[in-house]
Amino acid sequence: MNARWKFWLITGVALLALAVTLALGRWQLSRATQKEALQARIDAQATLPKLDGQALAARADPALDLHRGVILRGRWIAQQTVFLDNRQMNSKPGLYVVTPMKLEGSAAVVLVQRGWIARNFVDRTNLPPLQTPTGVLEIEGRIAPPPAKLYELGGPDTGRIRQNLDIARFSAELGLPLLAVSVQQTGVASEGLLREWPLAGSGVDKHYGYALQWFGLSALIAILYVWFQIVRRFITPRRA
Repeated sequence: MNARWKFWLITGVALLALAVTLALGRWQLSRATQKEALQARIDAQATLPKLDGQALAARADPALDLHRGVILRGRWIAQQTVFLDNRQMNSKPGLYVVTPMKLEGSAAVVLVQRGWIARNFVDRTNLPPLQTPTGVLEIEGRIAPPPAKLYELGGPDTGRIRQNLDIARFSAELGLPLLAVSVQQTGVASEGLLREWPLAGSGVDKHYGYALQWFGLSALIAILYVWFQIVRRFITPRRA
């Protein structure tokens, strides 16, 4: 390969690498912007008055109230409690405990993410002890999307311990009128459950850090290209 073709080949590769790294840096910035906008919406929803159970059930589209606070009165349907596997809290693996609540004064049932509990790693089929109060009780929480889905093999999960939980499918399975959203119970640890939920809008700093890395790599490629392909061509070699 002569010097001219080599020069254009290296130039093409450098331009392609610059385009890719710059695009990835811009994508990380856009992700950071999305996270900041999400956090702003969450903060705005947190300032609104808390909904009660009847108001939540009457919403035509409760998803419009995501992240808004709620105060629910009702009864646990304890026998339909589900444990979602491979969930972490404070970097520890365990289970999310999800129990339907029949709302007082309404026919609606809402799926409540009650908290996190450690699991038995010796016998993974052995459910941890769980305290579930009976009778009418009142809880505080915030409207949340359905529990995040994890990768699963095969078809939909069944049984008490599951990988994922689809609200519409679970509603049909139980024959209960579940609302299209869930509620994350908040407050201090109780009933053997932790409730230190991860923030929905967190991770902005991570995206800015990734963007800086990609833009730094772009700058490095440009500097190396200019030095080896342009500057060194004009440096007169020293004679012995």
